[in-house]
Amino acid sequence: MSVVETPTTRRTGGSTPHRAPGRATRKRRRQIAGLPWLLSIPTLLLLAGLLGYPLVRMIVLSFQNMRLRELLSGRTPPWVGFDNYTKVLTDSVFWTVVGRTVAFTVVTVTISVVIGLGIALLMRRVARGVRLLMIVAMMFVWAMPQLVAAQAFRWITDSDFGVLNYLIDLLPGVDYQNHSWFVNPWQGWSVITTLVVWAGIPFLAITLNAGLTQVPKELIEAATVDGASSWQTLRSITLPILKPLLTIVTTLSVIWDFGLFTQNWALRDGHPEPQFQTLATYSYTQAFGQSRYSLGSAISVITVLLMLGVMAFYIRQMFKIGEVD
Repeated sequence: MSVVETPTTRRTGGSTPHRAPGRATRKRRRQIAGLPWLLSIPTLLLLAGLLGYPLVRMIVLSFQNMRLRELLSGRTPPWVGFDNYTKVLTDSVFWTVVGRTVAFTVVTVTISVVIGLGIALLMRRVARGVRLLMIVAMMFVWAMPQLVAAQAFRWITDSDFGVLNYLIDLLPGVDYQNHSWFVNPWQGWSVITTLVVWAGIPFLAITLNAGLTQVPKELIEAATVDGASSWQTLRSITLPILKPLLTIVTTLSVIWDFGLFTQNWALRDGHPEPQFQTLATYSYTQAFGQSRYSLGSAISVITVLLMLGVMAFYIRQMFKIGEVD
């Protein structure tokens, strides 16, 4: 009698059917890798709907020569191609403003992140009630509108009635009566930097404090038992765990500080001097202060291009964290 071989008889002997190893794993990895992009589609569509038309209109305007005549008459501005970009990129004043904006961003972001991290570390060492009080106080600072904060700092540093001059003038041998903080650019930028750092610290401190709660206490205790100092523990354990979060908050700070407008505009009463111009105020001044709308649009487009690299880096970091999670 012949035995008919069936799939059942072929599995005798303890062998079990299995799929090609790694195929399911690779498929699952591809699904996980594409999930952040899928989840971001609604946000991208919303941003495209809200910002798409103004951005396209600004780009088109940068290739035209929109003057007050065309604005009032409603006529289509003449097409000038890359003339506006040529004027901007060959202007030494523009590059001075770019360098000033970059330097300001580096200084403010560095100071803000360092102080924010220091406050976050302090919040982990104080009592729970004190920590709650610190969070509430910083939330009030974070919730204050930029214009209101700028006006408050303007009153504090006022040359005639400012409390800062009054307090410094109390020091023996110091005469700060009627002292103007914006005659000297270094002093003026120190006021602007202080305002931006003061307003940015609450977000950084509260966010990093939340990140510190994810640092395992067992690792800190083990490092302490092994004789590691507080600095060694911070450098070898805390900072590596906080690195993704630090990267995100630092990138966000760069984006916010690079687009500085309200603070220096309000502190200078809507007429910032050339030494206090940033890219945002410089573009606005060229467009609406001198009726060079197309030139201002070209400066804005260049500013957006400069920020695209930072924004792409931020989005990539967000996706990386999503892939890890």
